[in-house]
Amino acid sequence: MRRSGIITILLPCLMLTIQIIVFFVSAGHISIPKAWAFFGVTFVYLIVSNIILYRFNPELLNQRLKRRREGSKSWDEVLMRVNNLVVLLVVPAIAGLDIGRFHWSSLSIHYATASFMLYFSGSVLINWAMIVNPYFEPTVRIQKNRGHQVITTGPYKFVRHPGYLGGILWTLSIPLIIGSLFTFIPVAIYVLLTIIRTFLEDRTLNKELNGYSEYAKRVKYKLFPRSGRS
Repeated sequence: MRRSGIITILLPCLMLTIQIIVFFVSAGHISIPKAWAFFGVTFVYLIVSNIILYRFNPELLNQRLKRRREGSKSWDEVLMRVNNLVVLLVVPAIAGLDIGRFHWSSLSIHYATASFMLYFSGSVLINWAMIVNPYFEPTVRIQKNRGHQVITTGPYKFVRHPGYLGGILWTLSIPLIIGSLFTFIPVAIYVLLTIIRTFLEDRTLNKELNGYSEYAKRVKYKLFPRSGRS
């Protein structure tokens, strides 16, 4: 594994640490069991996810953190970074202020238990997509230097953008697990930006990636099955 691959493994743990710090500084105290449950499960998930990806698609680890990605769309560079900042800083800040400091809202533990299904569904989709798709990079580009091809296996049999769908499900689970209704505000921003990214990426792939338009005719749904406009 190259240096970029090692950094790709360590970076999510660093981001999780930042989320934890932002959350508990915003909350003003650390005695919030549901938050610790969420962060603890997320830490385990990151470890397991990296082990799985290293086992089944190690080259993707090396590719995902390359600084120079020729052909990346400028609009996606912006949307990706804004989305990352929303999840990294805004979501934990609002959640901490809500349930730790000001108590604007409160959800029972029953919501947390049920919402872990969303969490794990999103996690499985993201990892499944990364296992089968060697071109699963952070930003949109046609990877001509790597012989970019349409991926039709795994979750791509059912929706055209399973990684985005997994990210939406995973992020929607956060307010429910932690117990903060107000956290749905930044989460809604994340979801909206992800839907915009999906639309723009799909349009790009239709225009620039050989075979994608034929694939799109077979797999009709961009994100959500049973929704013709997804």
